[in-house]
Amino acid sequence: MMDRTARPLVIVAAFSASLVVGLLLMLWAMGGLRGVPAAASIGGPFQLTDQAGQTVTEKSLQGRPTLIFFGFTHCPDICPTELFEMSEVLRAMGKDADRVNAYFVSVDPERDTAAVMKDYLSSFDPHLKGLTGSPEAVAKVISGYRVYAKKVPLKDGDYTMDHTALIYLMDREGRFVAPFNLQRKPEEAAADLERYL
Repeated sequence: MMDRTARPLVIVAAFSASLVVGLLLMLWAMGGLRGVPAAASIGGPFQLTDQAGQTVTEKSLQGRPTLIFFGFTHCPDICPTELFEMSEVLRAMGKDADRVNAYFVSVDPERDTAAVMKDYLSSFDPHLKGLTGSPEAVAKVISGYRVYAKKVPLKDGDYTMDHTALIYLMDREGRFVAPFNLQRKPEEAAADLERYL
């Protein structure tokens, strides 16, 4: 269990890291970072395993718009909140949710096995797939998506993960579009996502 004094610090740090990445991505999208590589530099080849033991690669993104969220199953606040909000958007899409990829990629492969991901995601929309893999495979996708993720030791010998809390929207070709905004009604977010079907 996380120390009460450390918990707010971890939440603030995760929020701050997400804010910085989000601001940089928005600035790039508006043309303010001319020297930054194109959006194609976010993403790239990867090979992970979903909670059913199926292999998922960058080719799995093609043909459907994709929402990708990086987090971990021991996350006390941010991850379950974001996954709940993603679930609400998928629910609001009705049958169109079948035409969207929605991935929860673990930044904590040490604890997040396929079995752990399966159990954890049973509380959320069934369209959500949990992806994990070896530490090397996870490190590759974290690097490809420019995700900040760092292990933070706790006083009791356990640890938590400080990480980027953005939702990435990828188009039907698997190219990064923009951070996906969940801070609105699920129906509004669903209507926005449906534009990419």
